[in-house]
Amino acid sequence: MTILQTERLRLEPFCDAHIDGLTELNRHPEVMRYITGKPATRDDTIAMIELVKPRWVQYGFSWWSFFEKSSNDLIGAGCIQYLGRDPANPHEIGWRLRPDKWGQGFAMEAAIAMANFAFDELHAPELVAVCMPENTSSSGVMKKLGMTYRGQERWYDMDTAVYGMSADAWRNRSETASSAEK
Repeated sequence: MTILQTERLRLEPFCDAHIDGLTELNRHPEVMRYITGKPATRDDTIAMIELVKPRWVQYGFSWWSFFEKSSNDLIGAGCIQYLGRDPANPHEIGWRLRPDKWGQGFAMEAAIAMANFAFDELHAPELVAVCMPENTSSSGVMKKLGMTYRGQERWYDMDTAVYGMSADAWRNRSETASSAEK
């Protein structure tokens, strides 16, 4: 199973050892406000981990826990999910962070690592991301990532703002960023 590394984060596949940290993350009403609308219980978190573990075995990707390297604390979670039920949108990227870590660039750092994995390792043709229309923090990360707004669509039994990015757009974004750094 793939562990991703960034300058400040280590992204580890969900496992039973993450139950306490993920329960802490998902218990925050602010974190879950735009996901389920209510805090998750420990049992909800255990069920989520049990759902995700077979996906890692079957597909080789799913949900990661985000660990801050400086503290080794679990500060967030994110995914590349295979959406085989929807051939038009085969891979979804998503993330969530503890409220005390908002606005510090962690979501963007993790999103870049996950997008690189999806496009370079999985050869995903496109990534999509969804959020509640009023979740401007998450849509802001999507825009900074280089994703384009596609409009509102029905996902997860709710109306969501949908963003997308092709592999070519990601490569062009990466090349433009590399050229600007030189």
